[in-house]
Amino acid sequence: MAASLCLNLAACGTPTPATHADPAAAAAAPMVGGDRDAHGCIGSAGYLWCAHTHQCERPWELAARAGFDSGAAAYDAYCAQLSQKPNPPDPAG
Repeated sequence: MAASLCLNLAACGTPTPATHADPAAAAAAPMVGGDRDAHGCIGSAGYLWCAHTHQCERPWELAARAGFDSGAAAYDAYCAQLSQKPNPPDPAG
């Protein structure tokens, strides 16, 4: 009876946390901030490329700074405008 009780208690041990259960699955998970687009903008942090400013922008921050409505249509219209800045040099030459 005592041996049976020991086996039952051993089977009820603490389960392995899911984060340690499969190291390969954890390694395959995307890294936070690792979702850069072609311009280097991190979409998961709210950044989008703006051709008008030639940089990654958070639409709501740019709207407040530039004085337009904070909405997708207004952001798209503002960023589609040609800026007075020269285009950055092409690294490919």
